Amino acid sequence: MKNIFKIVYACLMLSIVSCNDAIEIEQPGRLGAENAFQSVSDLRAGLLGAYNFLDTTNEIGLTAAMTDETFKGRDNGGQNNDEQNFNINSSNGYAFGIWTSYYGAIGMANRVIQAAPSIDATEDQEDYDNVLGQAHAIRAFAHFQILTYFSPDYTDDSALAGILVTSPAEDIFEARPRATNGEFYTAISADLAMATDLINASEGVTFMGADFVTALKARIAAYRGQYVMADGYAASLLADYSIADQTEYAAMFEDADFTEVIFSLERSIGDSYDGQGLSGGGWAGSLFAFIDASASGGPFMEMSRSVYNILAGTDDVRLTRNLNVAESTVDPTYQTNDNSINDDVLLVFKYPGGTQPLLNDLKVFRASEMLFIRAEAAADAGNLTAAATLLKELRDARYGAAQDLQVFANETEAFGAILDERRLELLYEGHRWVDLKRLGNRGNRAIDRDAKECENLAGCSLPNSDYRFTLPIPLSETTANSGVEQNRDY
Repeated sequence: MKNIFKIVYACLMLSIVSCNDAIEIEQPGRLGAENAFQSVSDLRAGLLGAYNFLDTTNEIGLTAAMTDETFKGRDNGGQNNDEQNFNINSSNGYAFGIWTSYYGAIGMANRVIQAAPSIDATEDQEDYDNVLGQAHAIRAFAHFQILTYFSPDYTDDSALAGILVTSPAEDIFEARPRATNGEFYTAISADLAMATDLINASEGVTFMGADFVTALKARIAAYRGQYVMADGYAASLLADYSIADQTEYAAMFEDADFTEVIFSLERSIGDSYDGQGLSGGGWAGSLFAFIDASASGGPFMEMSRSVYNILAGTDDVRLTRNLNVAESTVDPTYQTNDNSINDDVLLVFKYPGGTQPLLNDLKVFRASEMLFIRAEAAADAGNLTAAATLLKELRDARYGAAQDLQVFANETEAFGAILDERRLELLYEGHRWVDLKRLGNRGNRAIDRDAKECENLAGCSLPNSDYRFTLPIPLSETTANSGVEQNRDY
């Protein structure tokens, strides 16, 4: 963990402590919480530092490249070649990005939590509680993201997750072993309980409020297969958040409508992610194109043909939201054209950007995910009609007109339909890889690439139980930390 904690120390040094504060530290090179945080305002600055580490573009990029969401585009120069060919190892950039991002957030949150008891909050108790509650929420979310990508089985409490870090490191060179899922879930639950007690204000969808906590509880319970609890949490949120209609859905990904947004990570010009477009780095649109989402914008990852073929010719707003229809080129001879990579250009349009091309907020929790969780819970309970009714509610909204009610013969068909709808609804939002891992076998679904695309790849699909549906612990961590155990087959 030493690399992570060095990052956290550096962030604290640069963003919180003034020059006068720094010279008062008795041990040069060491920054204790009592020196970094001396007021509620300092705590809020530390909280913003923790937020700054949160970034879902690594999840979005990994999922889009490794599953069936994208295929290499016309201007691809080798980007995502390993992921497209299922060549995942401990040097993978996405795995490294996920690991360092969330442990950076955990480290900063720990500093805030550790420092809080020493702060006099007599005249600012409400803000103090709110900041501390959000720090616990950030730590819970970050730990769960680590578990999601580095644990082989979300339902097995004895499986290894990541390294559980609930206090600042006294020794950044200490060898730390991985904790189990059960230990992670216990710590996450404790943090969410603290967040629930302390968060007392709503600051909009870009800060973690009470609804964020409920949404995270719903997702965790669903991933664990604890559907009675998951359904209750999701239902409580759907009482307050509507499913967006076609106009609202289109505007949501231009950051102009928040009807169904429960929580998102704000991205704006001048923030610390600005100017990092070419490597993702907070610009979700730059995971697919170099310059912008137009035909001349350097598309290096494009919508997969398998996704396009589902949406083509429909009134589904997800076609025009996810594809730049006006500037894309659809090759009618795609199946037989040996030059289809140049003649069939399907431009991703989910993150077109506003004043800055390719820069949009990152949606983390939406009402539609809560609807899916309720559908999963219904299917799990054998209430197939209820599951179908929930899916119809979403499809009605996306098509702008009433759709047929699906009839499922069994649970497998229901879960298959849920996965099919999640594939379209949550496209390019970083869910497909996780969904196939946790529900693929239950719904008889797997990576579904187009046969023409498969001709240019080393493999067309993976079993949902394949070891590559669990990321490797990054090489930088296994090298620096002798106590960490690598995931199997890496």
